Amino acid sequence: MDHVFEAQIITEHDKNDTVFILKIPLKPTDCSYPMQRLQFPLKFSFAMTINKTQGQSLKVVGLDLRTSCFSHGQFYVGCSIVDHPDNLFIYAPEGKTKTFVYKATLQYLFLYCNLHIYAKL
Repeated sequence: MDHVFEAQIITEHDKNDTVFILKIPLKPTDCSYPMQRLQFPLKFSFAMTINKTQGQSLKVVGLDLRTSCFSHGQFYVGCSIVDHPDNLFIYAPEGKTKTFVYKATLQYLFLYCNLHIYAKL
């Protein structure tokens, strides 16, 4: 079964269900030569805790604030490890989270860093 990827859902919704992902044909439209290839429609991602990221520099950072940061220092580290502020994405359900963040920090991120906040995934 070279054209099927078997995976198990690990999130809360449908947890432990098995899903099968099929390869799909991709045809580039900006190429002068007709071509087609089969590819799995997957995007790999990795996750780590804020404490593990301290001292690193990452190209893209997404913060999931469904579980709040326990100090403003954690939030600061999570926001400051990204190379460019346009690559900082924050997920906060309904645009709210219980976190110990200085209001001035959030105001700075909104005004000067083009912050992206997602209320829904």
